[in-house]
Amino acid sequence: MKTAHEYVASLAAMRHNVWMNGRKVERPWEHPQIAPGLRIVELTYAWPQNPETKELLTATSHLDGQTINRFTHIHQSCEDLRKKVEMTRLYCREVGCIQRCMGIDALNALSVITHHADSMFGTQYHARLLDYLRLFQTNDWVGNAAMTDVKGDRSLRPHQQADPDLYLHVVEKQQDGIIVRGAKAHNTAAPYSHELIVLPTRDMREQDADYALAFAIQADAPGVRMVCRGAAPSRQLEMGAPLSSRYASVESLTIFEDVFVPWERVFLCGEWQLAGYLAETFATYHRHSYCGCKPAISDLLLGAAALVADYNGIANASHVRAKLTEFMVTAELVHACGLAASLKALRMSSGTYLPDLVYSNVGKYHAGTHLHHEMELLQDLAGGLVVTMPSEEDYLSPEVGPLLKKYLAGPAALSVDDRVRCFRLIEDMSAGKFAGLLMVAGVHGGGSPEAERLAVFRSYDLDSRKQLAKRAAGIAN
Repeated sequence: MKTAHEYVASLAAMRHNVWMNGRKVERPWEHPQIAPGLRIVELTYAWPQNPETKELLTATSHLDGQTINRFTHIHQSCEDLRKKVEMTRLYCREVGCIQRCMGIDALNALSVITHHADSMFGTQYHARLLDYLRLFQTNDWVGNAAMTDVKGDRSLRPHQQADPDLYLHVVEKQQDGIIVRGAKAHNTAAPYSHELIVLPTRDMREQDADYALAFAIQADAPGVRMVCRGAAPSRQLEMGAPLSSRYASVESLTIFEDVFVPWERVFLCGEWQLAGYLAETFATYHRHSYCGCKPAISDLLLGAAALVADYNGIANASHVRAKLTEFMVTAELVHACGLAASLKALRMSSGTYLPDLVYSNVGKYHAGTHLHHEMELLQDLAGGLVVTMPSEEDYLSPEVGPLLKKYLAGPAALSVDDRVRCFRLIEDMSAGKFAGLLMVAGVHGGGSPEAERLAVFRSYDLDSRKQLAKRAAGIAN
């Protein structure tokens, strides 16, 4: 396994293809809006080295029996899936979004679907994937899941778009590989990933065969260009944005300009019958991951809410206890869905364990539809100072600073500085640029609530429930 230092050194050795704020970034790992994302991933290399967390954060490779980072592991049991959820919550309590889950969720989905493809079409995709996984585990790579196409006119299928490049597709097949063109959106952590794991975004028809595509490519491959947006503040303050100035993800619109992909890295190419199944399988794995990260977000919000109640002198009010309990209920219901999805996982034909689809989707749906309410509760308990507190420069100025320390005080026994820091954290998480990312990602990351409703409805055994009602009503079959 790599160390954090080796991870950063490996990024410095890559070709740089990152654009941000209208210009190319020459040393992206040092950019002030990219470095907070990189620092998150560094923890996934540092913490597995600690004896206290090693057992949870590492795994045994099913390929060679070596100890590997759990973020490179293909799940071999229900216990593997449980540990994945517990690991995700542990990391995300510290950083908000751990980012590295997407790549391994994509590889687990490919482990399932490539095996199906081989049995259906006589392909050799699964053997290719296993060879690639050996490299992925040995090098302890960070993988980005590049799944969501830009889609253009969403009422039209891929082959019907006015511009064929609005879905990533094959433009040429060669003896040694394929040429692809298009773009993928919402690519978290792409500018500090080693590999891009590309998946289809939806179900396909025969006319869409050129869009039924899955492959892995180096993140710095010729023809790949990343146009990025960071959630971290553009300048550092002593108190301001205390979470996002340290830890914040970066999203990329990743453009593929006639990129060559060698055949040994191609895992689906034209098998349109499996495109939707692959997309759904990835979604199941990733929504299962949300059953770890979203309870961690609730933990952070709950902690801030309880803390500001102390600093406002209202901690013993009954309505405050009731609101804090709402955070607790949401966090533990979502986490329980992740544990249930792990317990009820199915062993697929490849030997890979797939978390239960219904529980994974129910957990993500509950998290996404309650996050805005949690933000509302936090702002309710904090009050208007979240958005009206004078600037840090004013608070630290020799002229007006002493007056602000007088008038921003809470209970006499508590530090005014600490009270201000608490409000800055709540502003960061619920009212600033980083807060916007948290809220939108909470709703749409891993799929929208509508997608989760559809997944639950399609897979739920409704007929057996009808039979229960018939028996209760005395209706003969």
